This record gives sequence, C-alpha cells and structure tokens, in this order.
Amino acid sequence: MLLPGVLYFIIFKYLPMWGVLIAFQDYSPFSGFAGSPWVGFDNFLQFFKDDSFALIFRNTIILAVYNLVFFFPLPIIIALMLNELRIEVFKRFIQTLIYIPHFISWVVVVGIAYILFTPENGLINNLLIGMGGEKINFLLSNEWFRPMIIGQVLWKETGWGTILFLAALSGVDTQLYEAARMDGANRWRQLWHITLPAIKSTVIILLILRLGSFMDSGFEQVFLMLNPMNREVGEVFDTFVYTSGLQQGHFSYATAANLFKSAVGVALVLGANYLAKKAGEEGIY
Repeated sequence: MLLPGVLYFIIFKYLPMWGVLIAFQDYSPFSGFAGSPWVGFDNFLQFFKDDSFALIFRNTIILAVYNLVFFFPLPIIIALMLNELRIEVFKRFIQTLIYIPHFISWVVVVGIAYILFTPENGLINNLLIGMGGEKINFLLSNEWFRPMIIGQVLWKETGWGTILFLAALSGVDTQLYEAARMDGANRWRQLWHITLPAIKSTVIILLILRLGSFMDSGFEQVFLMLNPMNREVGEVFDTFVYTSGLQQGHFSYATAANLFKSAVGVALVLGANYLAKKAGEEGIY
C-alpha cells in the first residue's frame, strides 16, 4: 500500500531535483547534463547583478508579505466563527459554500475578474458610475494589481484553508467548555482560554510550513493578470523564471533564479522552526 506513494515521490519529486545541477552549468539541451560546461556560481552572480533582480525580489517579497498578513489569519478566523455555529445544517451549508471556489481554475477566476473589473461595461465600473464616480482601469493599474491578486486568493482559498483548523477544533475536549461555563466564563473567555490554546500548535506548524512557500507567488494567477502596464509591480520570481527559461531559452539562468528562491524558503523554515523550539513550541521536526 505504501509503494505507489513512495514511487510517486521518487519519480516526480526526487528525481527531477537533479535538474538543479544546470544552475551551475552553461547548460545546452544538445549537450545534456554530462556535456555542458561547469560555470560554478556565475549564473547566480549574473542574476544578482541583473537590473531586474531588485524589481522581482521587491515585488515577490511584497506579495508574500501581503499573503502572510491577510491570507494566513483569515482561515483561522473563519474556522473559529464556524466552530461557534450550533445549527449543524447551517454550518455544513456554509462550509460547502466557501469550499467551492477552491475547485475553480485560476483561468476561470481571472476571467471572472476581467468581466467584473473591465472598464467597458464591467460590473464594478458600472456601479461606480451609478454612484456618481468615475471609471477606474483596475486591470491596467499598478495601484490595484496587488489588491486584486490578494482579493482573488482570499476568495478562492480561504474556505479550503479552514479544513485543518476545523479538524484541530473538533479535537478539543468538550468537558473543558462545560467546566468553563460552570465557572462563569462567557463565549469570549472560552475562546481565549480554551479554543485558541488548543489550536496554537497547529497554527505554529502551519505557519512554519507556509514560510517554506513564502516566495511562491502563484505563477498561473500572476501570469494571467500580468500585462505591459502593470509588469513593474507584477513581475515576480515565478513569472521571471518562466519568461527567462522557457520563452527565452536561458535554462541555467532561470534555474539559478528559482534555486535562489527555494533556498530562501528553506532558510525561513529552518529559522522559524528554530525560533518555535526556543519558545517551547512544537516544530516540524
């Protein structure tokens, strides 16, 4: 029973990791791994000296911080709110309703965004005009690019993100709540002294794991929302690697950029796990 899962990780996860070797080569598809000359860290040095490095690094960090600040706490808040619902049928209905967007493709999500925010007969702009305002070209605006990206993530993934927290909440001993009520604790006190401590370890572990993908901005979503007018604030590591590697054929250069991004994620996971251990919490290892 274990064999299919093991084979999956070996074939699709571990074997492709040998591909990072081309970050240290002047790779040519015709020469292959064995025939391509080694250049050491030249690709990394070239990438750090590139004028675009500061731009994509800043854009990636800003989007990552926005995701961490706005997206990570929201599933916790929604899970806590759902946990307070006492009508089981209504609770299940709300859960189903907020899970559905997770299964919608990013292509469809971005398509919906284009329909809603387009300057020509878009619903949002029609509402703005109806209220006496002026049209806003959301899709070409630098100022609105990041809020739209975060808004789409919140709408699509928040409900799905509540699953683990609801599972943790379901394991809380109900006798603790009964004892707290007998001592006169209201709902807020029960939440603060019982519910939150019960899921604290889950929150910390998921935060550490989330830091591992801190630099992942979501290629498909960002790529679909990019255009020449908002590229200055929208170009991130994921889109840069695609453009440089697959479109322009700079395989070694793009691999070096992506390997740097992965190294930052590993460093963040190790650092966060170390701090969690120092604080007396459970880490991921």
